[in-house]
Amino acid sequence: MAQPNILILMADQLTPSALAAYGNTVSKTPHIDALAASGVVFESAYTNSPLCAPSRYVFMAGKLPSAIGAYDNAAELPSEVLTFGHYLRHAGYRTILSGKMHFCGADQLHGFEERLTTDIYPADFGWTPDWDQPELRPSWYHNMGSVTDAGTCIRSNQLDFDEEVVFLAQQKLFDIVRDDDARPFCMVVSMTHPHDPYAIPQQYWDLYRDEDIDMPRVAPIDPAQMDPHSKRLRHVSDMDNAPISAQQTRNARHAYYGAVSYVDEQIGKIRRTLEQTGQADNTIVILLSDHGDMLGERGLWYKMNFFENACRVPLIVHAPKRFQAHRVAASVSLVDILPTLVDMAFDGVAPAAPEALDGRSVWPHLVGTGGHDEVVGEYLGEGAVAPLVMLRRGVHKFVHSPGDPDQLFDLQADPNELKNLATDPASADLLQSFRAEVAARWNLPQLRTEVVASQRRRRFHYAAQNRGVPQYWDHQPFQAASQRYMRNHIDLDTLEARARYPVVHPALKP
Repeated sequence: MAQPNILILMADQLTPSALAAYGNTVSKTPHIDALAASGVVFESAYTNSPLCAPSRYVFMAGKLPSAIGAYDNAAELPSEVLTFGHYLRHAGYRTILSGKMHFCGADQLHGFEERLTTDIYPADFGWTPDWDQPELRPSWYHNMGSVTDAGTCIRSNQLDFDEEVVFLAQQKLFDIVRDDDARPFCMVVSMTHPHDPYAIPQQYWDLYRDEDIDMPRVAPIDPAQMDPHSKRLRHVSDMDNAPISAQQTRNARHAYYGAVSYVDEQIGKIRRTLEQTGQADNTIVILLSDHGDMLGERGLWYKMNFFENACRVPLIVHAPKRFQAHRVAASVSLVDILPTLVDMAFDGVAPAAPEALDGRSVWPHLVGTGGHDEVVGEYLGEGAVAPLVMLRRGVHKFVHSPGDPDQLFDLQADPNELKNLATDPASADLLQSFRAEVAARWNLPQLRTEVVASQRRRRFHYAAQNRGVPQYWDHQPFQAASQRYMRNHIDLDTLEARARYPVVHPALKP
């Protein structure tokens, strides 16, 4: 069988609990439902770091944040870090990105041969956290305006971005089928919805009645009873100074569902283009997200923690001619995507990798021959004062940060994570086993020292770069106008024949 095309559809801050494929009874997502119905649905997929840039760097590189310096939303992904873009280009693929990837630094490609859009977020170091001053709330960070102002809009920054992302992705699919490059493609289409702010046009809001919006399963927890990290998140996102009413919570969730339906509609457009261009049968479609959204669970919003709503992600692989539809209960994560893509390129018989990876291919899960059941997570961003690490294996999840009480949950018996087994004498041996594993995996004091040193360098760097005339790293897409549409470099009839699809004059096809 020929090497497949690979189309990765990435949503931002899409929690699987908001999808019918994962049991939600409110959201309306017919295109995602169709992918799930005839695809492989991973029921327990996780981000390895519940924050935009680190999660994406891990997804790209197959390595954990601490291995590549992917600490936070202003961390640079070093150019020497190999990504699946490099691996797939080495395997003969053309690699294309349309949309968000939150690359910081001068390298804005990281293995992508083509990048169709700029990013929606800055590429500089301006969003660097400051663990030296945890009491200071960054002015540029999340606040509760996204929740208190939730509702409808006619236009937004995110709509401007996603419409460009999807249009150019569709246009590229048409270009691919009309050009003379015979290589298979790997295209990432990365939208910024349903990430907050929770604002969406009326047509998507009206898909849902206010009374049908489900409320959080876990009511707001008294801050005095919260774990220390949750308390810090309340401070860093200004939750303590902005009490949220039940109606504001309902409004935010209502708009979020509308945004999820918006994303679903864009997915339908892209899949329709695949069908129109005859590329669908030989294209593996992968749906995933970078992290989830608390959506008011426990009184928390956004992400930045290892509770299920924030760190779980959807993962659906659709290729009915290659993988029979089924569901996978084992836990996997974004760090596993790179080796999985390489297996896809080589039909499960991938050559040896040039270096060790932290991820493991989910190919065995796809073809039904077993597979691993483990997730390792790290959070090193805002709201933390020391590394926060997570281990998920079997039914258990363990979360540890120096100075904070441990958290241990049995997610089968306690899916809402309300009973911390770390204080249960009956779980003492299991707790000790997890603690020993953390000690063997990480030197957390050293990691904290490295994170703080990086933060100090980057804050100094940003201040210096903004003295005098600043230079910007943001990606600037280039189009050669002299080669677009009709120019005098080609005969008119030839141009029109080559641009028309389906082909009318086969002899003039490139």
